[in-house]
Amino acid sequence: MSALEKSMHLGRLPSRPPLPGSGGSQSGAKMRMGPGRKRDFSPVPWSQYFESMEDVEVENETGKDTFRVYKSGSEGPVLLLLHGGGHSALSWAVFTAAIISRVQCRIVALDLRGHGETKVRNSEDLSAETMAKDVGNVVEAMYGDLPPPIMLIGHSMGGAIAVHTASSSLVPSLLGLCMIDVVEGTAMDALNSMQNFLRGRPKTFKSLENAIEWSVKSGQIRNLESARVSMVGQVKQCEGITSPEGSKSIVEGIIEEEEEDEEGSELVNKRKKEDDMEGLPSETQHLLFFYQTKKDHPYTWRIELAKTEKYWDGWFRGLSNLFLSCPIPKLLLLAGVDRLDKDLTIGQMQGKFQMQVLPQCGHAVHEDAPDKVAEAVATFLIRHRFAEPIGGFQCVFPGC
Repeated sequence: MSALEKSMHLGRLPSRPPLPGSGGSQSGAKMRMGPGRKRDFSPVPWSQYFESMEDVEVENETGKDTFRVYKSGSEGPVLLLLHGGGHSALSWAVFTAAIISRVQCRIVALDLRGHGETKVRNSEDLSAETMAKDVGNVVEAMYGDLPPPIMLIGHSMGGAIAVHTASSSLVPSLLGLCMIDVVEGTAMDALNSMQNFLRGRPKTFKSLENAIEWSVKSGQIRNLESARVSMVGQVKQCEGITSPEGSKSIVEGIIEEEEEDEEGSELVNKRKKEDDMEGLPSETQHLLFFYQTKKDHPYTWRIELAKTEKYWDGWFRGLSNLFLSCPIPKLLLLAGVDRLDKDLTIGQMQGKFQMQVLPQCGHAVHEDAPDKVAEAVATFLIRHRFAEPIGGFQCVFPGC
């Protein structure tokens, strides 16, 4: 099983040097800094890319759920953006700035249940059916019975949810559908090895800067500009620890991104601290582990992807045929042509959807190359006369 397949749908790729110009203009300059200059891994706020934020309340039989959305634009069709597993709406931040400058459109980037700042009563129900209904409910709560024209755009898991939403006719004003780097065949092949892959990630980070640095150096996000805003939506401050064993596993799971000599000294110090704790009462060990973890490693993942395994099959099985059967204009953006499965290959040859390959990107295509993705989406919208160009944008029609 290749590393590419293992990381296909939960957004983690093996490390590879970032390529100049592969992201937004800001990140390109930072990534080309010469030796001796440190890159800035500090987080940036969502407000640098989105115009507003809203918590949308959805009522049902058992109460209310609150879904976080980030918005930009005031005219044109709504691009409803759905992120991948473990990510958040903030993964669309740099793309939003890029697309708004090219065509008249409105952006609504949604934190799906169990992710980001969305708060629901049953955050563990991540079935495709439930999340697709969430999308329809959010649209209804925001726009009532007369929603504007909407195009669904989803990355990885979000792409699968977009397809399930479209195939179930949960958005009555749907005019287009876009999947980004999600293909049924490759996803299904990767599921068996995904748990081992997830266990290889660090469990905690000592700071937001540390998390951002890891995301770039590991290759999860190859665009520093995007990582600085999107990682904020992936991690959270650690909560209380209930057992010494649990806290110790967190400490031992840390992957530090420091110089080799610093790593060596930190490892010696950590082992010394653990040796010093031996022989102490268990309650004392518990408190020491708790405070040390809270002090030195206060950030962890917002969602434990390993616990969502029972839903993975439902996200992706049958996805290609569902995508092909949606009776609306469709766009598929891929990081590599090798990701195509048989059904999509035949469908593409039959002209059932438009496809564009964006090479030299990782799985998080819209983060690694937001300008290229924005150009492809803008061209799609203009080609189908869904939106008007602005700022002198010129369409570049792909060959496939």
